Amino acid sequence: MAAVGRVGSFGSSPPGLASTYTGGSLTNELASGNGGAAAGDDEDGQNLWSCILSEVSTRSRSKLPTGKNVLLLGEDGAGKTSLIRKIQGIEEYKKGRGLEYLYLNVHDEDRDDQTRCNVWILDGDLYHKGLLKFSLDAISLKDTLVMLVVDMSKPWTALDSLQKWASVIREHVDKLKIPPEEMKEMEQKLIRDFQEYVEPGEDFPASPQRRNTTSQEDKDDSVVLPLGADTLTHNLGIPVLVVCTKCDAISVLEKEHDYRDEHFDFIQSHIRKFCLQYGAALIYTSVKENKNIDLVYKYIVQKLYGFPYKIPAVVVEKDAVFIPAGWDNDKKIGILHENFQTLKAEDNFEDIITKPPVRKFVHEKEIMAEDDQVFLMKLQSLLAKQPPTAAGRPVQKPVLDVHAELDRITRKPVTVSPTTPTSPTEGEAS
Repeated sequence: MAAVGRVGSFGSSPPGLASTYTGGSLTNELASGNGGAAAGDDEDGQNLWSCILSEVSTRSRSKLPTGKNVLLLGEDGAGKTSLIRKIQGIEEYKKGRGLEYLYLNVHDEDRDDQTRCNVWILDGDLYHKGLLKFSLDAISLKDTLVMLVVDMSKPWTALDSLQKWASVIREHVDKLKIPPEEMKEMEQKLIRDFQEYVEPGEDFPASPQRRNTTSQEDKDDSVVLPLGADTLTHNLGIPVLVVCTKCDAISVLEKEHDYRDEHFDFIQSHIRKFCLQYGAALIYTSVKENKNIDLVYKYIVQKLYGFPYKIPAVVVEKDAVFIPAGWDNDKKIGILHENFQTLKAEDNFEDIITKPPVRKFVHEKEIMAEDDQVFLMKLQSLLAKQPPTAAGRPVQKPVLDVHAELDRITRKPVTVSPTTPTSPTEGEAS
C-alpha cells in the first residue's frame, strides 16, 4: 500500500487503497493487483469514504488543545512560584514582580503528542490585580483553571487569604461581561462535572479513554444527586484548585505553638467548607519534602485536558490531604468534628486559630575575661599599694582582693545582676 503525504495514521486500509492527504482533502486511488482499474460498487465506496473521514475527524480531535491556562493567586511568600518551578523540575529561580509568566510541558504518551500549558502568577500585593486583564479575558476564561495558594506555615491567614483572592477573581470575571447564556453554560458544566464525579476504581474504564468521549445519550440517562445546600453557592464557571503549601511546617506548629490534631482538623474543615462553596479541589503540598507536587500537575492536566483520572481522595494524612472536586460533602466534613475535644464545629476560625505572640529574646550582657598578662600587671600594681603588716598580724584584705580577682578571671562569663542591698544593722533606725 502506498501512502502519500499522510498526516499521522488513519488506521488500517483495505488492500489496494492509497489514502492521499492534499491541501485538506482526501482522495482515493483504487488500483487492482495487476495494475488494471477496477472500481467497486458505489455503496462500498461510500462506506469506505465515511470510514476514512471518520478516522481523520477522530484523529484531529485527539490532538492536545492549545491555549489552556493556569492562574495562581495568593499572598506574598506563600510559595506560588516555588510550586510551579518544582513541577517544572527547576531548582534555582528568581521570583518576578507584578505578573509572572511560566509554562508547563504537557505530554500525552498514549498519542505521542505534546503542548504547553500557560501559567500566570499574580503578585501578592492587591495593587497588581489590574494585571489580571493580561492573563484572563473573555476568550480565555473557559480554558482557565484558577489556583488559590495558601501558606500552611501561617494557618491563621488561610481563610482570609482564600476569601480575599476568591473575591478578586469574582470581581474580575464580572468585569469581563460574559454573555449571560454563555456564563450559564459554563456554570452548568461545572455543576455537571461536580455531580458526575466517580471515585477511581468504582466505575473507571480499563482503557485510557477521555471522559469527554462519553456519549450525550449516556449523560442524559445517568442519574445525578442534587447538590448540597452549601455546595457551589459561589459558582465562578471555571474550575478552582486550592493548594496548601509548606505543609511540612505542621510539625513545627505542634512543637512550638502547641497545635494538636484537633486544630489541624478544625483548619481542614473550614478550608473544605470554602472549597465546597466554589466547587474546588484541595491539595496539601510541600516543596521542601516533594510531597504531592506530581499530584498538582496530574490534577491540572486532568481538568484542562481530560487526562485519565486514577487518584482517590486522601484524608488520613494530615499533611498530605487530597480532596478532588465532587468527592466532598457536609457529611464527610462532619467526620472531622467527631475528633474535637476542646473545640466546637461552630467556633469562629479567627477565635481558635490565632497568630502566636512574638517571643522576645532577652540578650544578657556577658563579662569577658581579660588577657592573662594584663590581669597579672593589675594584680601586681594592687599588691604594691597594700600597707605593711601591723603588730605581726597580716592584713587580710589584700588576700581577699586577690582571691576575688582570681575568681573573676577563672569563672565562665556570667550575667550581671544588681547587687542585693544589705540589711540595716542592729540599733539602726529603719
